[in-house]
Amino acid sequence: MVIRSIPAIPVLFFTTRTALKDIAQYVGTVAKQLFAVAAKQELLPTGPLQWIYLGADEKPDTVFTLEIALPVDGLPKEESLFLYKELPPFECVTALHHGAWEHLYETYDRVIGDVYANGKQLSGFCREQYLYMDFNDPANNLTEVQIGI
Repeated sequence: MVIRSIPAIPVLFFTTRTALKDIAQYVGTVAKQLFAVAAKQELLPTGPLQWIYLGADEKPDTVFTLEIALPVDGLPKEESLFLYKELPPFECVTALHHGAWEHLYETYDRVIGDVYANGKQLSGFCREQYLYMDFNDPANNLTEVQIGI
C-alpha cells in the first residue's frame, strides 16, 4: 500500500452527474474536447487526464458527480465549454492498474481491502490518472488509481 500526498492541481475540467453504467459515453470524447480547448486558450497541459469520482460506489445505477480534468499551466483567456479550478490537495492510497478499464474494479477491491486492513478510513474521493491510454489494445492501458483516505 503506497500512501501519497497529492498537491493542489490547477485544471480545466468537465463535470456531470452520471452513473457507472453510463460513463462510457465520456471516454475519449471529453478528452479530445479538453485538449482542443486548452490549446485554443493557450494553456499548457502539465499532467495526465484525470477522472474524479465524488459519491460513487460499486453499484451501476448510483448517480454521482464525475469530473474529467486536464492539469494545465496558465489561466483561461475567455469563457469556454469547460470550467477552471484548482483541485484541492489530498491524501490517498495509490496503485497502478495495467490493462483494460473494465477490470479497474479489481484494483479498487484490492486497494480498498488494504486500506481497511491497515486501519485507515476512506474519504469518498477517488481519482484515476490515465498515464497511458491505448484505445486499440486496452491491455496496454496504464492507470494510476488514487483512493482518498
